[in-house]
Amino acid sequence: MTTPSTHFTRDRPIVRGRAALLVIDAQNATCGPKHKMENPEFYSAATGRVIPNIHRLLVSFRGARLEVIYTVIENLAEDGRDRSLDYKLSNISVAKGSWEAQVMAEIAPKADEIVLPKTSSSVFNSTILDYVLRNIGIEDVFVAGFLTDQCIDHAIKDGADRGYYMTCVHDACAAESGARHEAALSCFKGYCRMLATEDVLKLAAASQ
Repeated sequence: MTTPSTHFTRDRPIVRGRAALLVIDAQNATCGPKHKMENPEFYSAATGRVIPNIHRLLVSFRGARLEVIYTVIENLAEDGRDRSLDYKLSNISVAKGSWEAQVMAEIAPKADEIVLPKTSSSVFNSTILDYVLRNIGIEDVFVAGFLTDQCIDHAIKDGADRGYYMTCVHDACAAESGARHEAALSCFKGYCRMLATEDVLKLAAASQ
């Protein structure tokens, strides 16, 4: 059995037209006011670290004219019948067009940025993200948002299996606890490149 001679690496520069920032479920339903009371640890991480870092990433990607794509949990049908079985069993339902379905105001999408509603943990399973990325010509996907051990985990692994160079911006993600966040990063690190926000900002700046 011969070993392929082609050298592959995740340590790649950002190339305009080939890279996208994917912001997952950073919406009122996942990080709204109720979370401040229900899970103060998560709310503190989300509002004190994740949202500010996503904002910095957005400013950088937009300034470099790089693609930004959002996903939000949102039913396609008024009664939510389109939801995955898991979402039905878990009682996860975000009404179509509701306040809960909206991206948080601090990091809201610009007019021409794509927002994909989804009703499963994996954005690749319940949206046309793969189709969109290929049409745009994206090779590198930088992932941020919520939750590290659920929808982020699925996006990283599924994206890797579909042939994208995945990067997790680890300080721009959070789970319901710090322990779950760290455990998830350890679990899927083999599927992606792990970078801090500062490192991604430098790559984006160098792409201009």
